[in-house]
Amino acid sequence: MEEKRKQIKYYLEIIDEIEKIRTRNNVNWMNILRLAFTHAPEESKKLMKKIDHEDSRVSELVKKLSK
Repeated sequence: MEEKRKQIKYYLEIIDEIEKIRTRNNVNWMNILRLAFTHAPEESKKLMKKIDHEDSRVSELVKKLSK
């Protein structure tokens, strides 16, 4: 049982690190988005539409995995 707790703690520590990195990177991503819409709004809209479409596809695959 102690080994299982250590393993869970290890996984949770890694997840916490990933969360910290993603938080910082999300700020960077949003700054790029602001820059894109400031300098090329029409092209940025088209790109965001493509990103949204692909994100939707990923979400559908995740739903299949979580059934």
